[in-house]
Order: sequence, then structure tokens, then C-alpha cells
Amino acid sequence: MAARFESLNKLFESLRDTNHDFRITTNPFPPLDPEKLERSLDVDAKGTENGRKDIPPASAKDFDEVERTIVERVESQRDDSYQIMEDQLSTFSTRLRNLDFDGHFGQIQIANHSSVNDFRADVAGGRDELHGLRKGLREADVELADFRERNGLEKRVARTKSTTATAIKWLIIAALLIIETWVNGTFLAKGSDQGFLGGIMYAFAFAFANVILTVLLGLFVIPRIVHRSFLWKIVGFGGIILWLVVAISVNLVMAHYREVSAAFVNDVGPEVMRRLWQAPLSMNDIDSWVLFVSGFIFSLIALVDSLLISDPYPGYAGTHNRYVKARNEYIDRKLDLIADLKDIRNDHNEKIEWIVRELSTRRKECASILDNRSRMVKLYAEHQDHLEQVGRKILATYRDSNRQSRSASSPKYFSTVYKMQRRNIVVSTADDWSDKELAERIQAAQLELGEQMKRISQEFEDAVTAYHQLDNLFPETINGPTQA
Repeated sequence: MAARFESLNKLFESLRDTNHDFRITTNPFPPLDPEKLERSLDVDAKGTENGRKDIPPASAKDFDEVERTIVERVESQRDDSYQIMEDQLSTFSTRLRNLDFDGHFGQIQIANHSSVNDFRADVAGGRDELHGLRKGLREADVELADFRERNGLEKRVARTKSTTATAIKWLIIAALLIIETWVNGTFLAKGSDQGFLGGIMYAFAFAFANVILTVLLGLFVIPRIVHRSFLWKIVGFGGIILWLVVAISVNLVMAHYREVSAAFVNDVGPEVMRRLWQAPLSMNDIDSWVLFVSGFIFSLIALVDSLLISDPYPGYAGTHNRYVKARNEYIDRKLDLIADLKDIRNDHNEKIEWIVRELSTRRKECASILDNRSRMVKLYAEHQDHLEQVGRKILATYRDSNRQSRSASSPKYFSTVYKMQRRNIVVSTADDWSDKELAERIQAAQLELGEQMKRISQEFEDAVTAYHQLDNLFPETINGPTQA
């Protein structure tokens, strides 16, 4: 089966996996301490020293070495901060691209078209599967109806047993075999050279023949007596006679075997056969009669139990069980398919609801990123103002010390205010969304996704109706077997 809701899953995973854990950044630009910089450059002392030497000369138009050092330190700080600003802008751009609203809006449109088709494909697959099971159920129903009509069983249902009841009856047969083996072994041990163990071996052989032959006749031959066909009735009646012959002969052999073996006669087998032929009911020991009667009773119990395992009419229970199995398979599979479709619908709707919430969250993140980017640009502009003020202050300190110790006049440019060359920030707005436009697009996407949820829910209701409509073709096969 093709991947279910492939487009929707791609949209869900892209929204879930995208790195959009945006956090507001504090001011990343370290301030420049003018007092500390003055001390590190020893500005006051150098100003006094250069002033005594009239450095720079009055005619100078360019900064001297100390002034250039001050300016270089200030502008170096400016360049470092500019690089920090560039890194911040790159981070903002990456985060905006990761929000990928264009891609998500496009995937939403694709998912809206494909998700319903994917759901319909699942529904169609289930309907085809149910159609095959429904056909099998109809065939089993026709088979059962035909069987009942041909055998005159229209007025009663098959007498079937549950799995537990059937297992109990087979356990009874097994218990009969074990108990009869133990009883027979107790009686036969008297004449066995091997004692109780030898008696058990012979006892099991007699018990097996007595019980198992009876069960086979009770399952497959004797029930024929209730068959509609006269010939099968004869077979069933013959089965009863055969059971009587088996039950009486096996237990007579066992009783005579006990008497002969207890008398320690050589050639026990031929002697038993002679006694059976000449005087089958002549037994001198009461225990032999007890053994014969108990064996016959065990055989009778085994017969009754085997006859009650299934419906007495041959083939009726098997035909009915095939119908019940086909009906249960159809009903259970239909319920499973409906439950699967319900799970698919719920999973789909949960993802849609999550996507709707995520889009709203991302809108807020987009606004936060843009606001923080504007704030960062403003902070950098203020930071350049700060650096310029630091440069002016330190230059003023140097020049004041220089003037006070000079013998000649100071250069004219000493009165010029220092202006730091600004580094302009270029902000890329290619990935920017206006909050109004983004709100409108998200609202439209949410409406589309909401409509998709309604369509999926409607498709689910239609699918359940379609599955149940299969029952309307042959309702009797669900409510019960067809009446001929």
C-alpha cells in the first residue's frame, strides 16, 4: 500500500523538524570604557610629554601617533561590533528562512488535494477486501441452506458446541482411556509374569481398542442412522451392531485373558480363543465379570460422549461451522477496517490541529525576529554613537594635556570635533513578511485545513455507510442462515 497522507506527513515533519527555537538576544555589543582606555594608553602623560616637545607642530594637519592609536582602538572596536552585527543579521535571515512560510503554504495546498485521495484509496482497499469476504460468506450461506433443504433440516439449527465444551468432551475420552487402563491393569496384574507393569501394558492395549474404536464408530458411523437416506440409515444401524460386537468381544477377550493368565496356563492366546468359541460366557471368577462389565460401561460412556461432541446429523455441524466462521471473519474484518479508518482519520485530524497551532506560533516568532532585528540595528547605531563619544573624550583628554604643556600654539585641527566614520548596515528584507499579510495567509491556510478535516470526516462516514451497504445485498447472511 502506498504511503498514507504522504504530503501531509512531509508538511508535519518539516514544521516539526525545522530549527525555529528563536530567543531574544540581549545587547551583544560590549561597551568601550573611556577611563580604562585612557589608562591603558597613558593618554594624559603622553599628551604632557608631547606638548613639551610641541608635538604635533602648530602647522600639522594630520593626527599624531598617539591620536592615531586612539582612533585605531575606537575604530577597531567599531569593526569588531560590525562583524557581530553581520553575524546577527545572518542568524536572523537563517531563522526567517527556516520559518519557510512559502514552502509550508505550498505543501498545505498539495496536502489538501492528496490527503482525501489517500483516504479514499484506503477505503477502496477495505471495500474490495470486504467484498471478497462477503462473497465467501454468501457461498457458505447458500451451502448451508442447500444442505438443510436436501436433508429436511429447515426447522432446526445445528447443535454445535463451543471450543471449551468440545475440549471438555475430548478430555473425558482421554480420562476414560486413563481410568480404564488403570482399572484393567489392576485386574490383569494378577496373572502377569511382569506384575502390575505387565498388567498395565495389556490393560492399555485393551482400553485403547475399547475406547478408541467406540469413539470412531460414534463420530463417523453410528450418526448415519439419523440420515435422511435409507442406505445411510442401514450404515448407521450397522455401526450400532458393530459397536456392540466390538464392546462385547473386546471386553470378553479381556475377561477370559484374565482368567487364563491367572491359572498360569501355557499358550494363553490359543486357550483364550478356545474358551471364547466354546463357552464365551463361562467365567468362574467374579472379578472377570466385573472386568467385563466395567469395560462395557467405559465403552458405553465413550459412545455417548462421542455422539454428543457434534450435531447427530452427519455433516450438519461442519457445514454450519463453515458458515459461522465465514460470517465471523466478515464481521470482525469489517469492524477492524472501520476502526482502522477511524484511527487514520483521528491521526490526520490531530496532525492538522497541530499544524494550525504551529503556524500561529511561527507567526509570532516571525514578528519577534523582525522586531529583534530592528532593535539590533538600532543598538548598533547607538553603539557607534557611543564609540564616537569615547573617541572624542579620549582625544580631548590628550589634547588638553598637550596644550597645557606646549610653548608654541597648538594645531588648528585640535579644535575640530572627531567624527568616526560609520559602517552602514544593509538589511536584507527578501524573506520578510508583513504581519498583516502573514496573518491573512495563515488564516486562509487554517480555513483550508479545517475544510480538509471536514472532508476526511465526511469520507469516513461515507466509508462506514458503504461498508454496511454490503450487508443490504444479502442481509439474511448476517442475521442468520438463509431459509430455503
